[in-house]
Amino acid sequence: MKKILRRIASPIATTIVSIVSVTLLATSCVNNEEHSDTPTGNFEALWQMMDEHYCFFDYKKEQYGLDWNAVYQKYRVRIDNNMNELQLFEVLCDMLQELRDGHVNLSSSMDFGRYWTFQEAYPKNFSDTLLRSYLGTDYRIASSLRYKVLDDGIGYIYCASFENPIGEGNLDDVLSHLILCRGLIIDIRNNGGGELTTAEKLAGRFVREKTLVGYMQHKTGTGHSDFSDLQERWLEPSSNVRWHKPVCVLTNRSVYSAANQFAVIMRALPDVTIVGDHTGGGSGMPMTNVLPNGWSVRYSACPIYDCHKQHTEFGIAPDVSVSLTEAMRQKDKDDIIEAACKLLTK
Repeated sequence: MKKILRRIASPIATTIVSIVSVTLLATSCVNNEEHSDTPTGNFEALWQMMDEHYCFFDYKKEQYGLDWNAVYQKYRVRIDNNMNELQLFEVLCDMLQELRDGHVNLSSSMDFGRYWTFQEAYPKNFSDTLLRSYLGTDYRIASSLRYKVLDDGIGYIYCASFENPIGEGNLDDVLSHLILCRGLIIDIRNNGGGELTTAEKLAGRFVREKTLVGYMQHKTGTGHSDFSDLQERWLEPSSNVRWHKPVCVLTNRSVYSAANQFAVIMRALPDVTIVGDHTGGGSGMPMTNVLPNGWSVRYSACPIYDCHKQHTEFGIAPDVSVSLTEAMRQKDKDDIIEAACKLLTK
């Protein structure tokens, strides 16, 4: 049985916390008894699993010409029942790479198959050394948030992950400490995702009224185009401390999954500017299943769209594009943070 995740998980996560979704399970069970525990059987099981339940076939065919039937032909000839586990793992991972999806993983006891080109093929536009120069040693910590008031009166929050819960009390304390600042920077660079509910909880502190932030669909059949109607996703404003002054959200290519969704939500709000680099994407809610040999497979099953009904699977562009430069690095300055500070001090 497949399991649908409560979160849009980090692409590097190897431990997945999940819950059963009755609605999806009714149409998404793969019977591994049809396939033998041989290299051929595992290949056929994986290809069929993706063919019937992966959610971005139509979109990726449109974007770069993905043809899943052609992928089958390309990799089937590489399968031999005399191959060893390592050889089989390599072929199956190569096949999954064709989907160009950081949420698609093959897990075994010997390795973790992944697609990380969405971040590895681009400049990092982030430096731990520069981050330390801004935070110093007197910053505060609230759950996974590190925060302080910068020298120019700008509030700064660095959120490295949405993996760990952030409590309402944490957010009250953080925003109360920064309340006199003229503007706020939320730096989510290198945030690989985690719990979508945590990302939405943080975003709720910047919403003035109930706001439409996107749409979601669910698979209703095994065809590539078998989906439910678009379902609206609304974000309610928090009943606790909220921020109504300008905000800059800092992004780079390693902003993925729930962090990408946070950027998408914030982009829909007034007085919010996305600064930095294009995000990495990852807009499919992932599910898991197992192959006949016990290897675990994770893949995108439910597409999430922005408030304009547009895909964000390949990320979103910033409102203000900025990259790190060596000249500023020599001065211990982060171009992206400096650009955000200038925007907020205008």
